[in-house]
Amino acid sequence: MASERDLRQKDLPEKKIFYAPWERAFDRIVTPFEEFIHRQTTGGLLLMVCAVLALLVANSALAEFYGHLVHTPVGINIGGWTLEKSLQHWVNDGLMALFFFVVGLELKREILVGELASPSQAILPIMAAIGGMVVPALVYFAINGGTEAVKGWGIPMATDIAFAVGALALLAARVPKALITFLVALAIVDDLGAVIVIAVFYTEEIVMNALGAAALLLGILVLFNLVGIRKPLPYFLVGILLWFAMLKSGVHATLAGVITAFTIPARPKYDPALFSQHVRELIARFDKSYRPGESIMKNQEQRAIVQTLENGTRLVETPLQRLEHSMHMPVAFLVIPIFAFINAGIPIDFSAFGETLSHPVALGVMLGLVLGKFIGITGASWLVLKLGLARLPAGTSFSQIAGVSLLAGIGFTMSIFIAELGFADQPENLLMAKTGILAASLVAGMSGYLWLFLAGRSRTG
Repeated sequence: MASERDLRQKDLPEKKIFYAPWERAFDRIVTPFEEFIHRQTTGGLLLMVCAVLALLVANSALAEFYGHLVHTPVGINIGGWTLEKSLQHWVNDGLMALFFFVVGLELKREILVGELASPSQAILPIMAAIGGMVVPALVYFAINGGTEAVKGWGIPMATDIAFAVGALALLAARVPKALITFLVALAIVDDLGAVIVIAVFYTEEIVMNALGAAALLLGILVLFNLVGIRKPLPYFLVGILLWFAMLKSGVHATLAGVITAFTIPARPKYDPALFSQHVRELIARFDKSYRPGESIMKNQEQRAIVQTLENGTRLVETPLQRLEHSMHMPVAFLVIPIFAFINAGIPIDFSAFGETLSHPVALGVMLGLVLGKFIGITGASWLVLKLGLARLPAGTSFSQIAGVSLLAGIGFTMSIFIAELGFADQPENLLMAKTGILAASLVAGMSGYLWLFLAGRSRTG
C-alpha cells in the first residue's frame, strides 16, 4: 500500500521534490527528553575530549603557554570603571553562569512536569541523591577533618550529568529507558544540592548593599513573570545586572543563572486546542494558495502563512521550553568544553603518582566519589524501597540502580567548580583535588559501565 509520502509525491511535479537531510525535519518526532539525552551524550564526549586535550597540553612543551593562557588578565573598562579578572576567573565566574542558567531551567522543568513533579515518582531519586551527597561528604570529612583541607568536603558530592548520562546512553540497548530517567532525575537533584552548598557554605563574606541590589533585581525578574513578559531579552539584561550584584555581594555570581532561570515563564500563550484549530486553518489556506512551478519567494500569501505559523509555534511553547532548547546546545558544546579545557590541565608527575593519589585530599575525593556515591545512593535507595515508600522504575532491577550509583561517581564539572572555590588560596590542595576528581571519574565511569553491561547481559541472556 502506498504511503502518505508517496501519494504526496505523485501530486507534485517530480523536479520540485527535494529530500536533502535537513528537509527530513518532520520525518521523526523527537521528545524533549530524547533530545536532552542526545545532547548530554554528545556534550559528554566533547567534554571528555577537551579534558584529555587539557591534560596533554599541561604535560607537554606547551605547559608554560597553557599556564600563561589560563591566567591572562581580561578586563572591561568603561570610563574610570574597571572590572578585571584572569581568563580562568571569567570562565568560572562568568561563562559558567550560562551553565547554571540551563541547570536552573532543567530544575524548574523537572519540578513542574518531570520526574520530580509527582511525589511518588520523585521520592526515590530525591532520597538517592541525598544519600549520594551526604555519604561522600562524610567520607571526605573522615579523612581530612581537622585540617585546612576540610574546606573541600563539598567536592565529592557532585555528579557530572553530561558524563554520567553519556556513559549510560552508550548502554541504551542494554538498559531500560526508565533507568536513564532515574539517573537524570538523580543528577538534577544533585545539581540543586550543589547549588545550595555553593550558596551557603562557599560564601566567605557578604556585602549587604550589593545583596540588597540583587534582591531588588530578583523582584524585577519576578514582576516580569507576573505581568506576562515572554521575550527573553529583558530577563537576560536584568540577569546580567543580577550577576554583577551577586559578584559584588560575595555570594558566588554564577548562582544568578539559577535564580534568573527560575523566573522564566512556564506558561504557554496559546491553548493547545486553539493552536491545533488555527494551524489546520492556516495549512488549508497554504494549500489553496499553492501555484505549481512557482517558488515560495514569489508567493506572498504562502510566505505570510509560514511566518504566522512560526509565530504561533513560539506562542504555544513556553519560554522555559524554548530557552532550554536553544541554550542547551551552546552550553553543552561550548561553555562546558571551554571550562574543561581551562580547568582540567593539571601537571602529572608519574614518578610520584602513587604518592599523589595517597594524599589525603586526593584520597578523600576519590573514595568520596567512588565509594561514597556507591554506598550513599545504593543504601538510600535500598532503605526507601524496603520501607515501601517507593518502587523501582519500570523494567529496572536493584542491581542496575547499584550500577547507576557507580556512574554517579563521575563528578567532573561541578566537582572541579567546587574545588576551585574551596581551594582558591590552597594551590597544592587544589591540584590534589583535581587529580582525585579525574582519577575517580575514570574509575567510576569504567566500573559503572562494566557493571551495567554485565547486568544487561544477564537480563537479556
